[in-house]
Amino acid sequence: MPSLKLIYSSIIIFLVALQGVSQETIILEGAYQKRNIFVENTEAPFGIGYCIIEVRVNGNLITDEIHTRAFEIDLTVFNLKLQDLVIIEIKHKKGCTPRILNPEALQTQPTFYTQSIEVDESGILRWITTDEHGSLPFIIQQYKWNKWVDVGEVQGKGEPSLNVYEHKVYLVSGENKFRVVQKIDNRNYRKSPSTTVISDMPRLNFVYNRKDKQVIFSNPTAFEIHDKYGQLLMRGFNSQADVRHLSKDEYYISYDNITEVFAKK
Repeated sequence: MPSLKLIYSSIIIFLVALQGVSQETIILEGAYQKRNIFVENTEAPFGIGYCIIEVRVNGNLITDEIHTRAFEIDLTVFNLKLQDLVIIEIKHKKGCTPRILNPEALQTQPTFYTQSIEVDESGILRWITTDEHGSLPFIIQQYKWNKWVDVGEVQGKGEPSLNVYEHKVYLVSGENKFRVVQKIDNRNYRKSPSTTVISDMPRLNFVYNRKDKQVIFSNPTAFEIHDKYGQLLMRGFNSQADVRHLSKDEYYISYDNITEVFAKK
């Protein structure tokens, strides 16, 4: 049986070894959005304690309990203002990795309010906003082919006061409906009201040049070609579309404000 002195010496050596475990740091940087950060902790290597060693916000050590399976980083205690810079440093032991559950909480969110939006017959879209808090791109969308299609982008000014924008858009025959949006995340948007103008442009058509394997439009137009399963195969803006690479089959061709079936033979 080992002596008590030997056991004591072994414990001291083990504790010193733990103190010497190398560290890694996760850094999350963004702008304060009045939302807290949630962290999922993990067990440390060898199953002793938890992975995270300390957490700092803008250099300040947080006082929240971090030696637990999950915890919240309370940003309200730092007297931050909306859009203030936030840098979070999470120091953890090597060999384990904690997970930040909502990193998007430090991403600027769209807050704009649309004062007015209109498009004239020459294709100039104008809109006025207030209450922007952070510069985010406005995506310009046109409703055609039974869906909203992205047709342009303008960088937002990010000012809470009055902001005026305009962008040239291309009209299709008949009804033209436009709006501007800013992304909340990959699936959601903050949207303006839509605005509509009626164009007296003649409706376009196309013919298929079988010899050259080209679709010829009556005027330059934006177009998309999908297969019968709805997969997008081609997109462009031109007076013709080279379809030599497409196999013989039926396709959906969208152009002007029309979607029709096109058979390549």
